[in-house]
Amino acid sequence: MPAPPKFTEYVDKNANRFIQRLADAVAIPSISGDASRRNDVFKMAQFLENHLKSVGVTTTLVNLGSHTMDGQELPLPPLVLGRIGDDESKKTILIYGHFDVQPAEKSDGWDTDPFTLVVDEKSGKLIGRGSTDDKGPVLGWVNVLEAHQQLGLDLPVNLRFCFEGMEESGSEGLDEFIEAEAKKGKGSWFEGVDAVCISDNYWLNTRTPCLTYGLRGLTYFKVCVSGPARDLHSGVFGRAVHEPMTDLIALMSKLVTPDGKILVPGVEEMVPGADAEERKIYTSLDYSIADVENSAGASIALSSSKEEVLMGRMRNPSLSLHGIEGAFYGVGAKTVIPAKVSGKFSIRLVPPQTPDAVNPLVVSYLESEFAKLNSKNKLELECLHGGKPWVEDFKHWNYEAAAKATEAIYKVKPDLTREGGSIPVTLTFAEQLGVNVLLLPMGRGDDGAHSTNEKLDRSNYIEGTKLLGTYLYEVGAIST
Repeated sequence: MPAPPKFTEYVDKNANRFIQRLADAVAIPSISGDASRRNDVFKMAQFLENHLKSVGVTTTLVNLGSHTMDGQELPLPPLVLGRIGDDESKKTILIYGHFDVQPAEKSDGWDTDPFTLVVDEKSGKLIGRGSTDDKGPVLGWVNVLEAHQQLGLDLPVNLRFCFEGMEESGSEGLDEFIEAEAKKGKGSWFEGVDAVCISDNYWLNTRTPCLTYGLRGLTYFKVCVSGPARDLHSGVFGRAVHEPMTDLIALMSKLVTPDGKILVPGVEEMVPGADAEERKIYTSLDYSIADVENSAGASIALSSSKEEVLMGRMRNPSLSLHGIEGAFYGVGAKTVIPAKVSGKFSIRLVPPQTPDAVNPLVVSYLESEFAKLNSKNKLELECLHGGKPWVEDFKHWNYEAAAKATEAIYKVKPDLTREGGSIPVTLTFAEQLGVNVLLLPMGRGDDGAHSTNEKLDRSNYIEGTKLLGTYLYEVGAIST
């Protein structure tokens, strides 16, 4: 059942005010990974709580304790929990989002101040850090509630909200809270939740809306090689000692081939190949090699086959090398032999892979390859963090409702996608609450989340607000 016309009309009439609400949120530099900005994350939590209260939501701030960052003991930002509606005849939907953002400085290459929302009237872009990830989608829910409050409309479902301020820094404390609440059963904050909706991802392209039913997991490693007590002069010690950088490069080169094949024995073999029926899903998606290369900014796709490239992004594991610490990278021609260097790499995981299953294979392989070097240097391996992959049943009524809502707003059937990124809390909700989880994106594939000049198109913010509201009506209309 589509949303009442007066709801969508209200959204259109108040679009500029909704954009100002987003501008006010973007102006708060709630960078969870920067200790000096921790107060701003708290400020953003209060901002969000105030807005939820103003539209009739009963809220609770949950203290998650503290953690250590950059050598400092810091309080974790609170969870912002909310609830509205307790009608047992209606379904109850849990909404998740986050109000922290990635770091951003004008000097990073931004064309504008990252924390001043710029409305580009010509292109329709709303440019600013957090505009699409994830403040725009979170405020879309506030906009929906405001419209219902002002119009005197009853919500078609009961809503529960769980908004966090550490998503960009590992969601510390969140899994433990969800698990503890789920164990309570009756009286839990999540009691009675029928399904979950998350808007923290993006369309596959810039043309076709999508619903996302899968995410890759992640395991992230740091490989340290050390030897001499201090940095050495290559003219004095070159070819006289074992060099840590040489060993590290040798190890990193044994992890993945230029065409993406993972060389760690047993990792690729865990994942069964796609059958003909599954391949049809990727054939039908509105995406092309040109989309991949336009997004990357260069003609560098691994294959000319759309299906192979999309499966490489969505349903196959990948291993990426991210960088080396301790190496010289400044201006000039410094001839130092570094005493200690660390390489970082990650593996994006897909079912049935898990960090617990993959990590021992990685450690065993790297230790074996290091032994072959016959080096007198020392090897240390550290897994920095990880998360399991997630795949959902897209034939569930939760997805059916989202598909109908998408057709109502955008006049097109949404693509069904799996994504290459990771949102670990998705699996936590699915496992702990035992309910269907939907990823319903607001933004487009070119929004540049985590990048310079992050943006959310005005049309996606306004039509996306309509989509979120219409989704609730479609959920309310489905009999299960």
